[in-house]
Amino acid sequence: MVTGILGRKLGMTQIFLPDGTAVPATVVKAGPCVVVQAKTAATDGYEAVQLGLVDDHAAAADKPTTGHFKKAGVPPTRIRREVGLAPGGEPVKAGDAVLVNMFTVGERVDVVANGRGKGFQGVMKRHGFSGGAATHGSMFHRAPGSIGASSYPSRVIKGMRAAGRMGGKRITTLNLKVVSIDAEQNIIVLRGAVPGAPNGVVLVRRAVAKKKDPQPQPEKAKKGKAGAKK
Repeated sequence: MVTGILGRKLGMTQIFLPDGTAVPATVVKAGPCVVVQAKTAATDGYEAVQLGLVDDHAAAADKPTTGHFKKAGVPPTRIRREVGLAPGGEPVKAGDAVLVNMFTVGERVDVVANGRGKGFQGVMKRHGFSGGAATHGSMFHRAPGSIGASSYPSRVIKGMRAAGRMGGKRITTLNLKVVSIDAEQNIIVLRGAVPGAPNGVVLVRRAVAKKKDPQPQPEKAKKGKAGAKK
């Protein structure tokens, strides 16, 4: 059984719970995807599938890539990712379709994507340094300060926090709850934020470590705690 699906982040909105509480939500167009290659333990040493995201625009491919897709009997796709398989279930073969209805409302999922790139940034924005004084003739405002001793070790040690490129790295957000699913439009709405910019490629997979929903405490337990505090 395939554990994930590829999609694109459309943007954020808010939804209202039955009790009237407004919560943030992210809309993702998940799929449709096709299985380009099925890897088995006998041939590759592990079990996984290579998924291709079917876009509106046809993808250009060279001869080796064209042969790779021709072997699977599917059109070339620009976005491809490898997704693991869950034990059990029906065997997956090349050419199978993976749709958003593989998830259910209320299920917990993980979302993997590249975060927004913020370019070259200083230590205050990148690492949260407080900086120096802003007044009284100070000439030390946004500088990092001392980065190492002169006598020993006479060098900058590894791992020193400094200015550099910020963002643009792979981020995994865990245990987001599925709010709603529109199978006809290939839309899935997740509660909370998803990494990346709008129209960015995301991988939505079943949660690795599922988190249980908070359960209401019994009235007796609440009264007992209130009495203990007094």
